[in-house]
Amino acid sequence: MHMAISMEDAVDMIPDGARVMLSGFMGVGTPDGLVHALAAAGKKDLTMIVNDAARPHTGVGPLVKAGCVKKFIGSHIGVNPDVQEKMRAGELEVELVPQGTFVERIRAAGMGLGGILTPTGIGTLVAEGKEIVEVDGKPFLLEKPLHADFALIAARSCDYVGNLAYMLSATNFNPIMALAATTVIAEPEEIVPVGVIPPDAVKTPGVLVDHVIKRAA
Repeated sequence: MHMAISMEDAVDMIPDGARVMLSGFMGVGTPDGLVHALAAAGKKDLTMIVNDAARPHTGVGPLVKAGCVKKFIGSHIGVNPDVQEKMRAGELEVELVPQGTFVERIRAAGMGLGGILTPTGIGTLVAEGKEIVEVDGKPFLLEKPLHADFALIAARSCDYVGNLAYMLSATNFNPIMALAATTVIAEPEEIVPVGVIPPDAVKTPGVLVDHVIKRAA
């Protein structure tokens, strides 16, 4: 499988200061092996684009705890005290984005769009410093695309050409993030021959996947 790399090689590929998309919803559907390996490697100044801060030991939590994250872009930090404390101390920049806007900004990046127009946030702190566009007499915020250098995604299954299938709600942000990064690294639970994954179950085609983490022997 030409795209299979070790966990160590994947970690080495991601430099300090990178913009990294991380899949998962409260840790469900997050590539935990990659997260812990990055934290152990002591990466620095990462910008993490992830739906929520999860908890200290799940999702992006281990990276925050290890001091790897300079900026967090996401929708919810309410159950991770580490993120809250670092934000208050000025050690972590936090950009909160309404969840629907968050995923649409990622989609815009993946589709090559210049941005999206949304009424969400009009008249709130979300609108500060942003352009307002009027459409049919109604105001909309222009929200720009969210790109990343790397997307780290988790999959239930991966075949030998990189087609990915997900399990139920663990699908969450994985397919959309695979569209919006320069380099996509997948961490599957299993790697199977081509044909084992039914075509209708493929949610991320292999053409979008650059590297797949080898499974431990």
